[in-house]
Amino acid sequence: MFKTVCPNINHITQEVKIAIQEDVGSGDLTAELVPADAETNAVIIAKEDAILCGIPWVIEVFSQMNPNITVHALKNDGDHILVGETICQISGCARSILSGERTALNFLQMLSAVATKTSNFVKKITGLNSKIYDTRKTLPGLRYSLKYAVKIGGGNNHRLGLFDGVLIKENHIAAAGSINKVIEKTRHFHSSIPIQIEVESKDQLKEALSSGVKLILLDNFSIDDIRKSVILCKGKAMLEASGNIDLKNIRDVANTGVDRISIGALTKNVKAIDLSMRFI
Repeated sequence: MFKTVCPNINHITQEVKIAIQEDVGSGDLTAELVPADAETNAVIIAKEDAILCGIPWVIEVFSQMNPNITVHALKNDGDHILVGETICQISGCARSILSGERTALNFLQMLSAVATKTSNFVKKITGLNSKIYDTRKTLPGLRYSLKYAVKIGGGNNHRLGLFDGVLIKENHIAAAGSINKVIEKTRHFHSSIPIQIEVESKDQLKEALSSGVKLILLDNFSIDDIRKSVILCKGKAMLEASGNIDLKNIRDVANTGVDRISIGALTKNVKAIDLSMRFI
């Protein structure tokens, strides 16, 4: 199946480097108003409940801003944080802390939002066999981070990109001529590469099953049609439901017996968690 995204310092370093360059550029003009030798202590505080994610990015931001800054994390990724709780303490050069504040908070607020949203979906299907998966619907340049946040929230990772898994969609089928023809072209791929095909009807599902595909995505199927598809499949392939799935209907979808549920909204429709940095 698809590989799981795990923390990798090289990814974090590169993402942070780009983010700092984007924000600080040739220099922080406002921070120059603060004495160069001023030292300070600061804290990041939660202003709403959430699942925390992004501490490694916060540490990396301040490390790149000034290696003498100390970041002491009081909470870890995956912790359930409550409004008013202190997440971490930061000490060092006031100018550098001010310059890194927004970049650090941007990572922490967005990744925590993804982890929190994922956790909300996962909780909705507690006790059922279906698993929650993400998609490639991510902000350009932040796919690694966002998929990591999905894992922290209790979800699972779909393919990272076009290079580590095959997902045959309607346009691939149209270009190849048929499901059987496009599946035939996958026979040369190594067995370690997951092959998945998207179907939009019961007839396409039957054709996909007859072709021997072991992972099938049911695109925008109604809950009743998902249930019928599970019965038709009889365990011959893993079925994944996708499209128009939200917190209101996720448990109904999972109750059909479908193996997987992929949700693009986990990483593309998120509201940043409210966090704040304060000097103390």
